[in-house]
Amino acid sequence: MTNKLFPSAQDALAGLVADGQTLAVGGFGLCGIPEALIAALRDSGVKNLTVISNNAGVDGFGLGMLLSTRQIRKMISSYVGENKEFERQFLAGELELEFNPQGTLAERLRAGGAGIPAFFTRTGYGTVVAEGKETRQFGEHWYVLETALTADVALVKAWKADKAGNLVFRKTARNFNPVCAMAGKVCVAEVEQLVEIGEIDPDHVHLPGIYVDRIVVNPTPEKRIEQRTVRSA
Repeated sequence: MTNKLFPSAQDALAGLVADGQTLAVGGFGLCGIPEALIAALRDSGVKNLTVISNNAGVDGFGLGMLLSTRQIRKMISSYVGENKEFERQFLAGELELEFNPQGTLAERLRAGGAGIPAFFTRTGYGTVVAEGKETRQFGEHWYVLETALTADVALVKAWKADKAGNLVFRKTARNFNPVCAMAGKVCVAEVEQLVEIGEIDPDHVHLPGIYVDRIVVNPTPEKRIEQRTVRSA
């Protein structure tokens, strides 16, 4: 069996990432983001990237780091409201943006991973989301044709992996990670725990190792809280 384990995030990306690529990056807000891989991507210096991700992190962390270094040319996202640098670049015409309804974004990635080139959805019909897209009526309702999304490289975060690359995600950190992994031609998984093959119950595997090409262990991720709310005394 091919050894999928790499000693560092930098090594896991070596020879894999390049200028002008499309990347699918898992996470929702700052939950379940592959933070070590994103930092290594920043340090690699690759540029003119198209990034498919639900959002773009926050200023100075997560994908926000790549916005600060101007390595991202285009974002394909559903929500970008927590990042002032994202807002500035977009309003200044320095960053391309393809907005998607959140469920549509998830389904476009899932379709890409499943080999389905396009699908019809009711979401967005009659709005700016549908402008320039084919529409069709099925029964009583009208639908918008949405195309699938695929990526050159997928960067995902999981809680646990075995050496074959079978992944287990922890609670809400699963979010967009499985569909990003499936949509990538090559997938790199950042994990907190690595166990031997056979130690994960097959019924507990969230993503089979056939989708995962490289693994890097980051046992102590920072796990920032995006918005901290506390009860007054």
